[in-house]
Formats: sequence, C-alpha cells, structure tokens
Amino acid sequence: MVAKLKSNLLLVLAAVALLWAVAVVNLITEHHLNTWGILPRTLIGLRGIPLSPFLHANLSHLLVNTLPFLVLGGLVCLQGRRAFLGVSLFIVLTGGAAVWLFGRMAYHIGASGLIFGFFGYLVARGWYERSLGSILIALVTLFFYGGLVWGVLPTTSYISWEGHLFGLLAGILAARIQGTRTIVQPA
Repeated sequence: MVAKLKSNLLLVLAAVALLWAVAVVNLITEHHLNTWGILPRTLIGLRGIPLSPFLHANLSHLLVNTLPFLVLGGLVCLQGRRAFLGVSLFIVLTGGAAVWLFGRMAYHIGASGLIFGFFGYLVARGWYERSLGSILIALVTLFFYGGLVWGVLPTTSYISWEGHLFGLLAGILAARIQGTRTIVQPA
C-alpha cells in the first residue's frame, strides 16, 4: 500500500520535473515555445490544447504553479495513477477545447488551468461521491485553496482567466462523470 502510494506520488513529481524541463528549454529558446499555446479559433491554436499546460511565461509563472500542482495533483493521485492520468487528461483536453472555442485572441499557456481543474475535481468529488474520505479531501482543498475561485474573474489582462474558469468546470465535470459511474450500479 505504502509502496503504491509512493509510486503514485512519484508520478506527480515526474510531471513537475517535466514542467521544469520544458521551462528550461523555453528559456533557452527565448520563450519561442509559447507560440505552441492555445490560440483560440485558429487551426494552429489546436495544438496548444494538449501542450499549453507545459508552457509558462517565465520561471516565476512556473514557480507560482508548482506548489499547487504538487499538492492538488498529489491529492488527486491518492485515488491512483490511472485516476490521476485520466482526470488530468480530461481536464487538459476539455478545458483546453473550451478555451480554444471561447477564449480571448491571445496565447493561453500555463498549468494553472489544470490546477483549477484539480481543485474543481477534488471539491466536486466530495459532493458527488459523498464518502468520508472524499468529503475530508474536499474540505481540506477548500480550506487551503478556496481563494483560487477569484482567479476565474477577468481581473488582469495577461492572466488567462478563461483557462482558470474552463479548467475548473472541466474538473467539476470529471468528478460528475466519475461520480455517476460510482453511484449508478448495474442491476
């Protein structure tokens, strides 16, 4: 059990290491990789849907995302490696597609959409699953990261509030879909 938990949490650490490796390459290329972000309603912007979470404006942008990614991603990973990968992929693709459809005409980059998705998933999972463990995790998530919800408001022009909003909604939808599978049992 402990070995499996360690292995699962190593996956989150490996994801963060990948984010930092991409940031170093991006730094070396003078941030030219950022043109691989989501550029709404353009054909070339579609490639940004799966790639944008790996791209950051600068090292401080990534630094701000690192701890919440570790904590919230780690909490999602408590469900297992498969759940972490499935939830992450769902949030990235669903949230990213919504940014591509409805976002402002600008490059949208950063892992914060995924972080907001983890937040939404963990809180909504407590609501939909209603097990003691999921409710406790939802309460801990709300206590430490409840202030994230302000990030869905369009307060600063250079921050993708759309990425935050659609990541959050994708996380909630992932919990809803997963909760439906858990609650509805075949007869």
